[in-house]
Amino acid sequence: MSEPASRAHRRARTARPRRYLMCRPTHFEVSYSINPWMDPAKPVDAALAVAQWERLRALYGDLGHQVELIDPIPGLPDMVYAANGATVIDGKVLGARFRNAQRTAEGPAYLDWFRAAGHPTLHDPQHINEGEGDFLVTGSWILAGRGFRSAPEGHAEAQEFFGRPVIGLELTDPRYYHLDTALAVLDHDEVMYNPAAFTPGSLAVLRRLFPDAVLADPADAAVFGLNAVSDGRHVVLPEAATGLAAQLRARGFEPLGVDLSELLKGGGSVKCCTLELRAAAGPETTARPHERA
Repeated sequence: MSEPASRAHRRARTARPRRYLMCRPTHFEVSYSINPWMDPAKPVDAALAVAQWERLRALYGDLGHQVELIDPIPGLPDMVYAANGATVIDGKVLGARFRNAQRTAEGPAYLDWFRAAGHPTLHDPQHINEGEGDFLVTGSWILAGRGFRSAPEGHAEAQEFFGRPVIGLELTDPRYYHLDTALAVLDHDEVMYNPAAFTPGSLAVLRRLFPDAVLADPADAAVFGLNAVSDGRHVVLPEAATGLAAQLRARGFEPLGVDLSELLKGGGSVKCCTLELRAAAGPETTARPHERA
Protein backbone atom coordinates (compact mmCIF):
# COMPACT_ATOMS: atom_id res chain seq x y z
CA MET A 1 0.00 0.00 0.00
CA SER A 2 1.37 3.42 -0.89
CA GLU A 3 2.00 5.99 1.83
CA PRO A 4 -0.81 8.31 0.62
CA ALA A 5 -3.19 5.35 0.64
CA SER A 6 -2.10 4.44 4.19
CA ARG A 7 -2.89 7.95 5.41
CA ALA A 8 -6.29 7.83 3.72
CA HIS A 9 -7.08 4.50 5.37
CA ARG A 10 -6.18 5.82 8.84
CA ARG A 11 -8.17 9.04 8.51
CA ALA A 12 -10.94 9.64 11.04
CA ARG A 13 -14.24 10.30 9.26
CA THR A 14 -16.61 13.05 10.32
CA ALA A 15 -20.22 13.32 9.19
CA ARG A 16 -21.69 16.74 8.47
CA PRO A 17 -25.44 17.41 8.41
CA ARG A 18 -26.79 17.90 4.91
CA ARG A 19 -29.98 19.23 3.37
CA TYR A 20 -31.51 17.26 0.53
CA LEU A 21 -34.38 17.67 -1.90
CA MET A 22 -36.31 14.53 -2.86
CA CYS A 23 -39.44 13.66 -4.85
CA ARG A 24 -41.70 10.77 -3.87
CA PRO A 25 -42.13 8.30 -6.80
CA THR A 26 -45.92 8.55 -6.69
CA HIS A 27 -46.17 8.47 -10.49
CA PHE A 28 -43.13 6.30 -11.19
CA GLU A 29 -43.36 3.98 -14.16
CA VAL A 30 -41.23 2.93 -17.11
CA SER A 31 -43.34 3.82 -20.14
CA TYR A 32 -40.48 4.82 -22.46
CA SER A 33 -36.77 4.13 -22.83
CA ILE A 34 -34.11 6.84 -22.80
CA ASN A 35 -31.29 4.79 -21.25
CA PRO A 36 -30.23 1.12 -21.39
CA TRP A 37 -31.77 0.35 -17.99
CA MET A 38 -35.31 1.27 -19.05
CA ASP A 39 -37.47 -1.47 -20.59
CA PRO A 40 -41.19 -0.67 -20.83
CA ALA A 41 -41.87 -4.40 -21.26
CA LYS A 42 -40.71 -5.11 -17.70
CA PRO A 43 -43.37 -4.51 -15.05
CA VAL A 44 -42.75 -1.94 -12.32
CA ASP A 45 -44.15 -2.33 -8.82
CA ALA A 46 -45.05 1.29 -8.03
CA ALA A 47 -45.95 0.54 -4.42
CA LEU A 48 -42.61 -1.16 -3.85
CA ALA A 49 -40.79 1.77 -5.46
CA VAL A 50 -42.46 4.14 -3.00
CA ALA A 51 -41.65 1.86 -0.04
CA GLN A 52 -37.98 1.60 -1.03
CA TRP A 53 -37.80 5.37 -1.51
CA GLU A 54 -39.42 5.98 1.88
CA ARG A 55 -36.77 3.82 3.55
CA LEU A 56 -34.05 5.93 1.92
CA ARG A 57 -35.74 9.13 3.09
CA ALA A 58 -36.07 7.74 6.63
CA LEU A 59 -32.39 6.75 6.67
CA TYR A 60 -31.38 10.33 5.89
CA GLY A 61 -33.45 11.46 8.86
CA ASP A 62 -31.82 8.86 11.10
CA LEU A 63 -28.43 10.23 10.06
CA GLY A 64 -29.43 13.75 11.11
CA HIS A 65 -29.99 15.18 7.64
CA GLN A 66 -32.87 17.41 6.59
CA VAL A 67 -35.06 16.33 3.66
CA GLU A 68 -37.20 18.78 1.70
CA LEU A 69 -39.87 17.46 -0.68
CA ILE A 70 -41.02 18.62 -4.09
CA ASP A 71 -44.50 17.52 -5.16
CA PRO A 72 -44.48 14.87 -7.90
CA ILE A 73 -46.31 15.83 -11.10
CA PRO A 74 -48.47 13.36 -13.04
CA GLY A 75 -46.95 12.50 -16.39
CA LEU A 76 -43.37 13.04 -15.18
CA PRO A 77 -42.39 9.54 -13.95
CA ASP A 78 -38.65 10.37 -13.80
CA MET A 79 -39.16 13.34 -11.47
CA VAL A 80 -38.21 11.00 -8.60
CA TYR A 81 -34.60 11.38 -9.79
CA ALA A 82 -34.29 14.72 -8.03
CA ALA A 83 -30.54 14.96 -8.52
CA ASN A 84 -31.19 15.80 -12.16
CA GLY A 85 -33.40 18.79 -11.31
CA ALA A 86 -30.71 21.39 -10.52
CA THR A 87 -27.26 22.03 -9.09
CA VAL A 88 -27.03 24.06 -5.86
CA ILE A 89 -23.74 25.48 -4.61
CA ASP A 90 -23.31 28.26 -2.03
CA GLY A 91 -27.06 28.82 -2.16
CA LYS A 92 -26.97 29.53 -5.91
CA VAL A 93 -29.27 27.41 -8.07
CA LEU A 94 -28.42 26.40 -11.63
CA GLY A 95 -31.52 24.90 -13.21
CA ALA A 96 -31.55 21.89 -15.51
CA ARG A 97 -32.28 21.69 -19.21
CA PHE A 98 -32.92 18.11 -20.31
CA ARG A 99 -31.84 16.53 -23.57
CA ASN A 100 -34.79 14.13 -23.90
CA ALA A 101 -38.26 15.49 -24.61
CA GLN A 102 -39.83 13.13 -22.07
CA ARG A 103 -38.07 15.00 -19.24
CA THR A 104 -38.16 18.58 -20.55
CA ALA A 105 -40.90 19.74 -18.17
CA GLU A 106 -38.91 18.70 -15.11
CA GLY A 107 -36.48 21.62 -15.42
CA PRO A 108 -39.13 24.36 -15.00
CA ALA A 109 -40.89 22.35 -12.28
CA TYR A 110 -37.76 22.23 -10.14
CA LEU A 111 -36.95 25.90 -10.73
CA ASP A 112 -40.50 26.77 -9.67
CA TRP A 113 -39.90 24.92 -6.39
CA PHE A 114 -36.73 26.90 -5.73
CA ARG A 115 -38.48 30.18 -6.49
CA ALA A 116 -41.32 29.31 -4.12
CA ALA A 117 -38.79 28.30 -1.45
CA GLY A 118 -37.26 31.79 -1.62
CA HIS A 119 -33.89 31.04 -3.19
CA PRO A 120 -32.68 34.44 -4.42
CA THR A 121 -30.06 33.46 -7.00
CA LEU A 122 -31.45 31.29 -9.79
CA HIS A 123 -30.24 30.71 -13.33
CA ASP A 124 -32.40 29.18 -16.06
CA PRO A 125 -29.76 27.55 -18.28
CA GLN A 126 -29.38 28.17 -21.98
CA HIS A 127 -27.47 24.94 -22.61
CA ILE A 128 -28.19 21.32 -21.80
CA ASN A 129 -27.22 20.14 -18.36
CA GLU A 130 -28.94 17.48 -16.29
CA GLY A 131 -28.17 18.83 -12.84
CA GLU A 132 -26.22 16.72 -10.40
CA GLY A 133 -26.60 13.81 -12.73
CA ASP A 134 -23.59 15.28 -14.51
CA PHE A 135 -22.30 17.92 -12.05
CA LEU A 136 -20.57 16.50 -8.95
CA VAL A 137 -19.05 18.91 -6.45
CA THR A 138 -15.75 18.25 -4.69
CA GLY A 139 -13.90 20.58 -2.34
CA SER A 140 -11.86 22.04 -5.19
CA TRP A 141 -13.76 21.47 -8.44
CA ILE A 142 -17.03 20.78 -10.17
CA LEU A 143 -16.64 17.50 -12.06
CA ALA A 144 -18.82 17.57 -15.18
CA GLY A 145 -19.87 14.59 -17.26
CA ARG A 146 -20.50 14.70 -20.99
CA GLY A 147 -20.94 12.27 -23.85
CA PHE A 148 -24.58 11.24 -23.46
CA ARG A 149 -26.61 13.99 -21.79
CA SER A 150 -25.02 17.28 -20.64
CA ALA A 151 -23.31 19.47 -23.24
CA PRO A 152 -19.82 21.03 -23.01
CA GLU A 153 -21.46 24.45 -23.41
CA GLY A 154 -23.41 23.66 -20.26
CA HIS A 155 -20.12 23.08 -18.44
CA ALA A 156 -18.90 26.55 -19.40
CA GLU A 157 -22.23 28.03 -18.32
CA ALA A 158 -21.88 26.37 -14.90
CA GLN A 159 -18.33 27.65 -14.44
CA GLU A 160 -19.41 31.21 -15.23
CA PHE A 161 -22.41 31.03 -12.90
CA PHE A 162 -20.73 29.39 -9.91
CA GLY A 163 -17.25 30.87 -10.35
CA ARG A 164 -15.68 27.48 -9.68
CA PRO A 165 -13.37 25.49 -11.96
CA VAL A 166 -15.24 22.86 -13.97
CA ILE A 167 -13.41 19.70 -15.02
CA GLY A 168 -14.98 18.01 -18.04
CA LEU A 169 -15.01 14.20 -18.10
CA GLU A 170 -16.05 12.15 -21.15
CA LEU A 171 -18.26 9.12 -20.54
CA THR A 172 -18.11 6.22 -23.00
CA ASP A 173 -20.44 3.46 -21.75
CA PRO A 174 -24.17 4.12 -22.37
CA ARG A 175 -25.03 2.17 -19.20
CA TYR A 176 -23.30 4.94 -17.26
CA TYR A 177 -24.87 7.83 -19.09
CA HIS A 178 -24.66 10.34 -16.23
CA LEU A 179 -21.52 11.08 -14.23
CA ASP A 180 -23.29 10.15 -10.99
CA THR A 181 -23.59 6.57 -12.23
CA ALA A 182 -19.81 6.34 -12.73
CA LEU A 183 -18.35 8.46 -9.93
CA ALA A 184 -19.23 9.52 -6.38
CA VAL A 185 -17.74 12.19 -4.12
CA LEU A 186 -16.91 10.79 -0.70
CA ASP A 187 -15.42 13.75 1.17
CA HIS A 188 -13.79 17.00 0.00
CA ASP A 189 -11.49 15.81 -2.83
CA GLU A 190 -11.91 12.09 -2.19
CA VAL A 191 -13.89 10.11 -4.76
CA MET A 192 -14.67 6.63 -6.01
CA TYR A 193 -15.22 5.83 -9.68
CA ASN A 194 -15.47 3.20 -12.39
CA PRO A 195 -12.36 3.41 -14.61
CA ALA A 196 -14.10 1.57 -17.46
CA ALA A 197 -16.72 4.33 -17.83
CA PHE A 198 -14.31 7.03 -19.08
CA THR A 199 -12.24 7.79 -22.18
CA PRO A 200 -8.46 7.35 -21.81
CA GLY A 201 -7.92 11.10 -21.58
CA SER A 202 -10.57 11.60 -18.90
CA LEU A 203 -9.27 8.59 -17.00
CA ALA A 204 -5.80 10.16 -17.02
CA VAL A 205 -7.29 13.35 -15.57
CA LEU A 206 -9.02 11.40 -12.80
CA ARG A 207 -5.81 9.57 -11.95
CA ARG A 208 -3.94 12.87 -11.75
CA LEU A 209 -6.56 14.63 -9.61
CA PHE A 210 -7.46 11.66 -7.41
CA PRO A 211 -4.47 9.29 -7.19
CA ASP A 212 -5.90 7.57 -4.12
CA ALA A 213 -9.47 7.12 -5.36
CA VAL A 214 -11.55 4.06 -4.58
CA LEU A 215 -11.91 2.09 -7.81
CA ALA A 216 -15.06 0.10 -8.54
CA ASP A 217 -14.94 -3.25 -10.29
CA PRO A 218 -17.43 -4.05 -13.07
CA ALA A 219 -19.73 -6.01 -10.74
CA ASP A 220 -20.17 -3.12 -8.31
CA ALA A 221 -20.55 -0.62 -11.13
CA ALA A 222 -23.26 -2.74 -12.73
CA VAL A 223 -25.46 -2.59 -9.61
CA PHE A 224 -25.08 1.22 -9.54
CA GLY A 225 -22.76 1.06 -6.55
CA LEU A 226 -21.31 4.44 -7.52
CA ASN A 227 -24.72 6.11 -7.45
CA ALA A 228 -24.07 6.86 -3.80
CA VAL A 229 -24.43 9.70 -1.28
CA SER A 230 -21.81 10.49 1.38
CA ASP A 231 -21.94 12.89 4.32
CA GLY A 232 -18.21 12.52 4.96
CA ARG A 233 -18.57 9.43 7.13
CA HIS A 234 -21.69 7.49 6.13
CA VAL A 235 -21.91 6.37 2.52
CA VAL A 236 -25.40 5.33 1.44
CA LEU A 237 -25.18 3.03 -1.59
CA PRO A 238 -26.98 0.05 -3.17
CA GLU A 239 -26.72 -2.94 -0.87
CA ALA A 240 -25.58 -5.19 -3.73
CA ALA A 241 -22.29 -3.24 -4.06
CA THR A 242 -20.50 -5.39 -1.49
CA GLY A 243 -17.01 -4.92 -2.91
CA LEU A 244 -17.25 -1.13 -2.71
CA ALA A 245 -18.65 -1.39 0.80
CA ALA A 246 -15.60 -3.39 1.90
CA GLN A 247 -13.22 -0.84 0.37
CA LEU A 248 -15.05 2.00 2.07
CA ARG A 249 -14.89 0.30 5.48
CA ALA A 250 -11.15 -0.17 5.04
CA ARG A 251 -10.83 3.61 4.64
CA GLY A 252 -12.83 4.44 7.74
CA PHE A 253 -16.19 5.16 6.09
CA GLU A 254 -19.42 3.55 7.25
CA PRO A 255 -21.25 2.13 4.22
CA LEU A 256 -25.01 1.77 4.57
CA GLY A 257 -26.64 -0.46 1.98
CA VAL A 258 -30.17 0.13 0.71
CA ASP A 259 -32.42 -1.60 -1.80
CA LEU A 260 -33.72 0.64 -4.60
CA SER A 261 -34.13 -2.16 -7.14
CA GLU A 262 -37.45 -0.85 -8.48
CA LEU A 263 -36.03 2.59 -9.16
CA LEU A 264 -33.03 1.02 -10.89
CA LYS A 265 -35.51 -0.05 -13.59
CA GLY A 266 -35.61 3.63 -14.56
CA GLY A 267 -31.83 3.99 -14.49
CA GLY A 268 -31.35 5.50 -11.04
CA SER A 269 -30.51 4.71 -7.45
CA VAL A 270 -29.46 6.52 -4.26
CA LYS A 271 -27.76 9.60 -5.68
CA CYS A 272 -30.28 9.99 -8.49
CA CYS A 273 -33.00 10.36 -5.85
CA THR A 274 -31.04 12.92 -3.83
CA LEU A 275 -30.31 16.56 -4.71
CA GLU A 276 -28.03 18.29 -2.19
CA LEU A 277 -29.01 21.83 -1.26
CA ARG A 278 -25.66 23.42 -0.46
CA ALA A 279 -25.95 26.67 1.47
CA ALA A 280 -23.29 29.38 1.53
CA ALA A 281 -20.18 28.16 3.32
CA GLY A 282 -20.30 28.44 7.10
CA PRO A 283 -18.96 26.73 10.22
CA GLU A 284 -18.93 22.98 9.93
CA THR A 285 -21.04 20.97 12.34
CA THR A 286 -21.29 17.26 12.89
CA ALA A 287 -24.30 15.09 12.21
CA ARG A 288 -25.44 12.85 15.03
CA PRO A 289 -24.18 9.28 14.59
CA HIS A 290 -26.28 6.67 12.87
CA GLU A 291 -27.98 4.62 15.56
CA ARG A 292 -28.47 0.92 14.94
CA ALA A 293 -31.39 -0.96 16.48
